[in-house]
Amino acid sequence: MRSGVLKMFGLCVLAGVLVAGLLLPAATGAGAMVNETTDAMSRMQGSLARRDMPQVSTIADKDGQPLAYLFDDYRVETKPEQVPDTMKAAITAVEDRRFWDHEGVDWHGTARALATNIGSGETSQGASTITQQYVKNYLVHVAANNQMEAEQAKETTVARKLREAKIALELERTMTKEEILTGYLNVVPFGNQTFGVGAAAQTYFGTSPDQLTIAQSALLAAIVNQPGSLNPNTNPEDALERRNLVIDLMADPRNNLRITEEDAELAKQEPLGVLSPLGRPPNGCVGVGDGATDGFFCTYVVDYLDKLGLDSDELKTGGYTVRTTMDRTATDAAKEAARNNVPTQTDGIANAMSAVEPGTDKHKVRALVASRDYGNDASKGQTAYDIVSRVQPFGAGSIYKVFTAAAAIEQGMSIDDTVDVPPSYTSQVYSNGTNPYTVGNAEGVDPGPTSLQMALAKSPNTTFVALQEKVGLNNAVDMASRLGLRTGMNGVNTSGQTLDEDGSNGPAQGDYIKQNNLGPFTLGFTPTSVLELSNVGATIMSGGVFCPPTPIEEVTDRHGNPVPLNEPGCEQAVAPQVANELAQGLSKDDTEGTSRAAAEASGWNRPMIGKTGTTQEHKSAAFLAATPQLSGAVLTYADGNRPEGICDGGGDAPPFLCGTDGGNIYGGKVPARTWFEAMTKIHEGVPVAPLPGNP
Repeated sequence: MRSGVLKMFGLCVLAGVLVAGLLLPAATGAGAMVNETTDAMSRMQGSLARRDMPQVSTIADKDGQPLAYLFDDYRVETKPEQVPDTMKAAITAVEDRRFWDHEGVDWHGTARALATNIGSGETSQGASTITQQYVKNYLVHVAANNQMEAEQAKETTVARKLREAKIALELERTMTKEEILTGYLNVVPFGNQTFGVGAAAQTYFGTSPDQLTIAQSALLAAIVNQPGSLNPNTNPEDALERRNLVIDLMADPRNNLRITEEDAELAKQEPLGVLSPLGRPPNGCVGVGDGATDGFFCTYVVDYLDKLGLDSDELKTGGYTVRTTMDRTATDAAKEAARNNVPTQTDGIANAMSAVEPGTDKHKVRALVASRDYGNDASKGQTAYDIVSRVQPFGAGSIYKVFTAAAAIEQGMSIDDTVDVPPSYTSQVYSNGTNPYTVGNAEGVDPGPTSLQMALAKSPNTTFVALQEKVGLNNAVDMASRLGLRTGMNGVNTSGQTLDEDGSNGPAQGDYIKQNNLGPFTLGFTPTSVLELSNVGATIMSGGVFCPPTPIEEVTDRHGNPVPLNEPGCEQAVAPQVANELAQGLSKDDTEGTSRAAAEASGWNRPMIGKTGTTQEHKSAAFLAATPQLSGAVLTYADGNRPEGICDGGGDAPPFLCGTDGGNIYGGKVPARTWFEAMTKIHEGVPVAPLPGNP
């Protein structure tokens, strides 16, 4: 009887306040408030029906081992049966002692609070039940589509309190108490970018919610009141005092889920026991993985999915599981090799390596690593720029001779055909400003006739400038794009900057080279992507089939259902016979060519293709090589603000910067050593396979 009278009184108060609200300058109109309440209720109920609570997305390697986590709010959704009685007792004791008895609104407290609020013209007292808090937190942290809606959901107005009350009453009618309490515990903030009891248990105690003790549950319930000021890591005294207050309330006889006095006293004697550092996983790609180099792969995954329409905002809330193509064995071996040859703290020099698996239906990216860590602290040798998959402002040198040779083979030339190797060559087609374009060869290149195959191994500049004249510069540039340098030729300008949609910073690098008849193209002076270089090798090893380098095995949603991705398909870039002939043409580099010393030092004994490259000022050097099972590329380059020539340290000594006029690094040195060191380990136990087109 008394309860019914109080409920009637409460309804009268609510009705009276609604009328009063029309007279308050800060209040909205009755019609607008009703519409707003209806919209909020529909949005909340619709969200509940879809269970689209923001969830953490996980990026994993090919075997399903987590690599990185992406989230706006760290939240681990918890089911009712996973919430222990200790947590239920703690949160209801301190936030809503009458939770199990009321119908969504505490009429005693609401009448008192509304009377005070009406008198002051603003909401200064709350008296919110857990159900009402659930409504507010859900509307703020889940249903709000933007910051403005979030602010409106927590504004201090009578209209907002009335909206909460109306939705709370409706929720109590359609949901069980257990469902409401669990819902609340899944959305409420616990500080430190942590939302929900599942995430809070992991963040503060490194455990699951069902294992929470009395003391742990009480601390989490205490934090809910003021997550900022009661942070147990920064303000342990106040957090401890509040936790013990919650424990006392849990033992209060008036509580439905009370604990014994003995248990309460024992719990209060326990230390806070909070992890330091906190157990919340790192958010995003910075600092992930052993040695923090896995961030390069993570970043490529995020960028790749964004281009397919699954943007980073969706990833941070959608609860996706992204199983990537990353091979941990290949990644660790490549990472170790990159750092062994160029230590992380090496001043002004980076060493980047990628590995791509050949195939006719997919080219799977297996490793993206660098000597640098992926991070924001340059003093620790870190970089926040993706130096592996994106186009870098440095060239790959004579590796580009591969494209000239491919164009020649496509036009009918054989790798056994004779080409001339003059000590110097002055072009009749290309110019150097107003002067003729003249090139010479590196030291140790013998003049005289040789086969195209041996020219690829010995890499004479004069031969390939002349050959580029014969096949046509445009054909050589197009071949580079066809075999794999799609972004390098068509998506960036000559500085390596991504082209704007309006073309204001164009033209594309390939077009610029053609328009200006740049003869040095075959010598590889232009900005290059390490990933795209390795994909060139994969295309050659796949019978001329080009596939975009994919980092994705599969994506599933929060329910485990596959998410379809419209990935670009593969294409026959060059005829199989052209690719196979080219593979044979590149097969002598490790035995008779410029990478021979590095191959012998590593004990390499497998069939492979390979090509080294060095830019004119020795500011960068590269190596592209592949077996039938895996293609890899390495780029060693001066990555400081004022790039200088790089000198090879020799032996076990790392490379070093040696001035703007010097440098003696070559693709057959640090880049080739890195490749062979990594690939020797990666290929352990892998069957030896012949090269395509093997006679």
